[in-house]
Amino acid sequence: MSKSSIHFNISERKILLRVFDAVFVLLSLYLVSYQFDFDYFTITEENWNWVLVLLFYLTIFGTVFELYDLQKASRWEQVLANILLTTSVTVAFYLMTPFYTPFLPEKRLHILYFFLSILVGLIVWRLIYIKFVASPRFHKKVLIIGEVSNLGFIIDAFKKADPYYHIVGFINSEKETVESISYKGLKEYSTEELKHIIKKEGISEIVIANYYSETITPKLYRKLIKLLESGFPIKEYTQVFENMTYRVPVQFVGKDFYKYFPFNRNNQNKMYMLYSRLFDISFSLLGFCFLLLFIPLISIGNLLGNKGPLFYKQERVGKNRKTFHIIKFRTMVRNAETGEAVWAQKNDSRITPFGKFLRLSRLDELPQVINIIKGDMSVIGPRPERPYFVKELSKVIPFYETRHVIKPGLTGWAQVNVRYGSSVEDSLLKLQYDLFYIKHRSFFLDVNIMVKTLSTMIFFRGQ
Repeated sequence: MSKSSIHFNISERKILLRVFDAVFVLLSLYLVSYQFDFDYFTITEENWNWVLVLLFYLTIFGTVFELYDLQKASRWEQVLANILLTTSVTVAFYLMTPFYTPFLPEKRLHILYFFLSILVGLIVWRLIYIKFVASPRFHKKVLIIGEVSNLGFIIDAFKKADPYYHIVGFINSEKETVESISYKGLKEYSTEELKHIIKKEGISEIVIANYYSETITPKLYRKLIKLLESGFPIKEYTQVFENMTYRVPVQFVGKDFYKYFPFNRNNQNKMYMLYSRLFDISFSLLGFCFLLLFIPLISIGNLLGNKGPLFYKQERVGKNRKTFHIIKFRTMVRNAETGEAVWAQKNDSRITPFGKFLRLSRLDELPQVINIIKGDMSVIGPRPERPYFVKELSKVIPFYETRHVIKPGLTGWAQVNVRYGSSVEDSLLKLQYDLFYIKHRSFFLDVNIMVKTLSTMIFFRGQ
């Protein structure tokens, strides 16, 4: 149908970044070893394990320092800072594990060669990526067909999720219109122009954004059927939304909700549940050791900065709506709530200076390892909310109670993607991420969350 441009999906670009990071780093190391007196890192059949360890560190720390965040990958000033952090930590860990890596070189200059080889390799590849792959020629051109009332949310969500997802225009499917509707510079096309605009603009994909399918006019329906029969990609917007944003758009799920919640079989998989519980116990026992280690220091800080009880307990809603008492280090003044429960706000005046430090460093969450040992919580899952807020949010947010089908967690998919939540709108956004996790939870997603949690802690995000 159309001469569509070359484009990469989100997952393809992330794979592209990771693969060519590795290729350019190894190529850079090979050239340096070939041109200079550098024998610390050599790529041979006998030393293949050195390569694997280096690539493992590069992938892990590249993820931690957000080297594969597509929004930042196209901005050179942010990419350069992330490259410097990734290279520095990767080299440091590589040098500190000589059992799996080469022994420290006798010539200290070789360490500098090693560092600069990785740094230059990453910089060269990322410059190529920004110059060519992130350029408009690789943008995916899309035409939206749907109800005008839904367009705002959909366009904004797609733009934030993927900067290379270019929406060319839209067709109002609700009725035949005489005057065009202006929406943020997007042009409205008529049904008769559908075939023409696909050819002219090089449209790669059509996205149907209709809450009610019966609103599509018969004429438009026939044209879409012909396109589908010719092999042209036509997708439903909730499917595209979930694939791009990694969250479930619950506010647009109607009576056919069962189509959107085929919950992952891992929610009932015995092996996954066993692994999850063993991980919870192992993590919480290690966390309990850290708790004992930090208690004396935090007690002193609490005595000077908070001047009140060290711990506080608060009722939260857990799996199957059963309540339990969460344990945390206290971060607010005494009697922070004298009446009805209220949202904690950013820069909340009730938070003490020492309490702010505990929140930024996430040390206030450390006592929750006790909840994990008891089985009230898991390491990964939706954050447990207070009964009052659960009751209120359930009245205005559809499917809010669905987040209680699994145990709440110390960290979660919403926590590593949403900076802070202090309103109904924020709770809706967090629910979308929570339901995505429940729907797709797996070992690899759990690992991804743990790595992203390190990023959140390192960059002191949240409150």
